[in-house]
Amino acid sequence: MLGKFFQKPANDDQRVPPGQYLTKGMPVLTYGDTPKINLDTWQLRVWGTVEPRTFNWSDFMNLPQSEFTKDFHCVTRWSRLDVQWTGIKVTDFLSLLEIYPNTSHVMQHCYGDYTTNLTLEELAREDNFFAFKLFDKPLTPEHGGPMRLVVPHLYAWKSSKWLNGLEFLDHQELGFWERNGYHRSGDPWQEERYS
Repeated sequence: MLGKFFQKPANDDQRVPPGQYLTKGMPVLTYGDTPKINLDTWQLRVWGTVEPRTFNWSDFMNLPQSEFTKDFHCVTRWSRLDVQWTGIKVTDFLSLLEIYPNTSHVMQHCYGDYTTNLTLEELAREDNFFAFKLFDKPLTPEHGGPMRLVVPHLYAWKSSKWLNGLEFLDHQELGFWERNGYHRSGDPWQEERYS
């Protein structure tokens, strides 16, 4: 029994990766406490193989904003189609940075000391964005507010909640979940759940 929140996808639904079930809601799954972050003190820091910079909330809100409708897939096997977000394209943000040519990977750092890794190529995809609204409402702390990264082509643990730093690297390092048995990449279409 899948319960009232889940339904088995139709066999011909090409938008649902293997082994996933559709949900009508947005389940909240979190490791550790949910941080409460004041917008007056929020910041996103970049460092590593990049010219270091720090952005405050006003800096971010002055960047071009876009609406996004993307499917969202969790490693715990739920998927939600047509999730509506408001945010800032990662490519617009990256255009502000001086990233060194030897950069190959990026570690996401979050309030609460959570980390997860991406290749620079995965991060720089055109459909990735920093989200601050979900279904036209400010992103709640439970869903990663005030700001989270959304990487729709990978499992949701790669879309880190409470983002506050991007560490650019010339090599791969493993983040929290990757060090604890999750896959290094996390492609839902390949069922890259665990290492």
